[in-house]
Amino acid sequence: MATVRVERPNMPDYRVPDEPEGLLPWDWAVQRLVPNRNYWVTTVSQDARPHSMPVWGVWMPDDSFWFSCGPTSLKARNLSSNPAVVVVIGSTVEVVSIEGTARLVNGDAVELNPVINAYTDKYVTLDNPDPPAEELADFLLQNAFFAVTPERGFGIIERPDEFSASATRWRWE
Repeated sequence: MATVRVERPNMPDYRVPDEPEGLLPWDWAVQRLVPNRNYWVTTVSQDARPHSMPVWGVWMPDDSFWFSCGPTSLKARNLSSNPAVVVVIGSTVEVVSIEGTARLVNGDAVELNPVINAYTDKYVTLDNPDPPAEELADFLLQNAFFAVTPERGFGIIERPDEFSASATRWRWE
């Protein structure tokens, strides 16, 4: 697993300080990524047209993000020609935005089984058994699966008294 470097983003127009005091640790982001229900996934077409849609997905312990979509969906078509992707959690107050590269993973049961299990553990609960775990797993396996390897990410707490001091960039090395 890659090392995550925690640093300041270059944002002088927003009065983001240079010193490390107030940086958000990587585990702050993980605490928001793992339980998040809907993630925004942004892709870019071959002709540079952006596309952003919410998806279900799972953040795995190896710092990879997995999601599925229809094999002929615009997301899948965009990623086949340009694997650059941005994944953002649903919160606009405690923001986590991850930039990375997506790769298509289909048919590899060894690689997909832990991801399918993570999906069913996350989205099928006693409070909400719809869809049933077997039905969700079958549905997911009919779609295209993408694994996102993060390259850099940003965390910001969007409150006036915390914004500048909390602005953080994470880079995977």
